[in-house]
Amino acid sequence: MSTSVKAFDETVRQRFSARAFLPAPLTDEQIQDVLQDAQYSPSNCNTQPWHVHVVSGETKNRLAKRMTENDLAGRQTPDFTFSYDDFHGDYFERAHEQARIYYEAIGVAREDKARRKEAYLRNYHFFNAPHAAFLFMPSFGDNIRVASDIGMYAQSFLLSLTARGFAGIPQTLLGFHADMIREELGVSADYRLLFGISFGYADMSAPSAKTRMPRIPVKQSVVMHG
Repeated sequence: MSTSVKAFDETVRQRFSARAFLPAPLTDEQIQDVLQDAQYSPSNCNTQPWHVHVVSGETKNRLAKRMTENDLAGRQTPDFTFSYDDFHGDYFERAHEQARIYYEAIGVAREDKARRKEAYLRNYHFFNAPHAAFLFMPSFGDNIRVASDIGMYAQSFLLSLTARGFAGIPQTLLGFHADMIREELGVSADYRLLFGISFGYADMSAPSAKTRMPRIPVKQSVVMHG
């Protein structure tokens, strides 16, 4: 079995999106422990709609190469839309602040377009993580409830990683090449790719590992009644 796990309050507060990993892989048993934890996630009508493909080794490296080539050639085939332009008000400001904090942490100036592109492309190399999980889902109705189920699964997965001394990062960008990834992994077109999670041991010596994104006060997002 894996080593002892952290208490919940430690786990949820210590979880962070790691953007630098050590090359050492997790064992099959360690990965299975995390997957077993995540399998207990709630879902609408207990449909358990998550279809997860974990990649490592040569498969992961091949996907990294093809995603990078696709991006540089301007080829993206996301199953779901995403644009920073859709954010507004406080939501846009938080997204902008997240980018500022991260790029400052790794020493990349806003005007340095070459290094910003290089940092962006590291997403496709899973930030050097030894493993990645691609989260696919069936299509039901408008997909909102299915996607929320996948989100709950992903949170369980991420918290299990943290509790066991590992780290992960959910990456919207890993869902931008859905057609190619389905082809590589032999996934039916009936399943849509929502996003991916890179995971492994965090490289705590990396500059990005020393930063934590701010959280707004609870009173700004919760209204108490009664």
